[in-house]
Amino acid sequence: MNQPTEPKADKSGVRRHNLSLVLRTVHEAGETTRAAVAARVGLTRPAVSSLVEQLLDLGLLVESGKTFSGQAGRPGTVLKPADTGPAGLGVEINVDYVTACVADLTGADRVRRTERLDNRASGAGEVLARAARIAAGALDEAAGLGLAPAGAGLALPGLVSGGTVRQAPNLGWNDVPAERLFAEALTALRPATAGLPVASDNEANSAALAELWFGSLGEVRTFLHLTGEIGVGGAIVVHGELLRGAHGFSGEIGHVVVDAEGPRCRCGARGCLEQYAGQAALLASAGATGVPDLARRAGAREPRALAALAEAGRMLGRALSGAVNLLDPEAVVLGGIYPHLMPWLTPALTEELADRVVSGLWTPDAGRLRPASAAATDAARGAAALVLRDVLADPLTHAVAAAGGRRD
Repeated sequence: MNQPTEPKADKSGVRRHNLSLVLRTVHEAGETTRAAVAARVGLTRPAVSSLVEQLLDLGLLVESGKTFSGQAGRPGTVLKPADTGPAGLGVEINVDYVTACVADLTGADRVRRTERLDNRASGAGEVLARAARIAAGALDEAAGLGLAPAGAGLALPGLVSGGTVRQAPNLGWNDVPAERLFAEALTALRPATAGLPVASDNEANSAALAELWFGSLGEVRTFLHLTGEIGVGGAIVVHGELLRGAHGFSGEIGHVVVDAEGPRCRCGARGCLEQYAGQAALLASAGATGVPDLARRAGAREPRALAALAEAGRMLGRALSGAVNLLDPEAVVLGGIYPHLMPWLTPALTEELADRVVSGLWTPDAGRLRPASAAATDAARGAAALVLRDVLADPLTHAVAAAGGRRD
């Protein structure tokens, strides 16, 4: 009987895989040499040199002109990702602002535009059209820097699935086809973006990915990320991957009930966390006009501001202690408005964690509660980085698309 034969690997597919492998290796290193790449990926030096030459030709890598001698043999020319060519467009839509940024293949945030406005006062279509206008302006500026979008990532508040915002209580959105509406509006403004891939995710997930990829977590790969804005968003990262849940809706910690008899929330429940620790609730409780004003009042030890922040810290501690007991993260990262307010939030928050977390590992001096890194920026950057991940996974397709051509 003839033995079945294994199908032969497609040479084109293998080369695409190896192009991705080499590009990702250079991207992770920031700067490296052909010899170092070969040692890292397990390919021969001639094979790596061939792949590098193709990536140079595609404009995805550049030679810096420097040489590096870290191994035996002749010094090698330093390679690094190009800062022109395919780029990621990230757009964050939140209750009171819209941000668009364009990031290059190095991960650098090259263009950023933010407009602050109350998106609750407009319909979903109008808000998405406004976001497309801001994004189009960012892309026009990026084009002058030699950058072309490989895709767009939308970071959206609420429950996001399949390109649709299923529910965003703080915006009053229900079943809004956000990806389609944004893509249509952007194409109308910039016809060259017709067919541009558009993906969407919850803004807290995007912020957590920005922290994972650009922040200062060190070796931490399992953490909870809270984003304090008008509402409170949450994301769960386990071993470097988002824990999305069965329907993609995990992390809605802002709607965890911390007081069953508390005030009514926009979601319909009572006593949700965001009714105590969300920006709107905090400012109202403190009698402050904004987060800088709240921090100023707290720094001046105004009793009303200190009481509001202590109450918010207690409620954050209640919600987080349950999440910590359930998920056992290495760290909890506070983003959005919280890093500016941590001196006054932290005492009550850490006291709740120390009292309620059963492992006993969350003492005030444990260092597991930390502010989001300034380098991580925000959800818009995380959304842009998701696009860049696609470029790294299939550099040939995206480089040709960015050049306006097609290559099989």
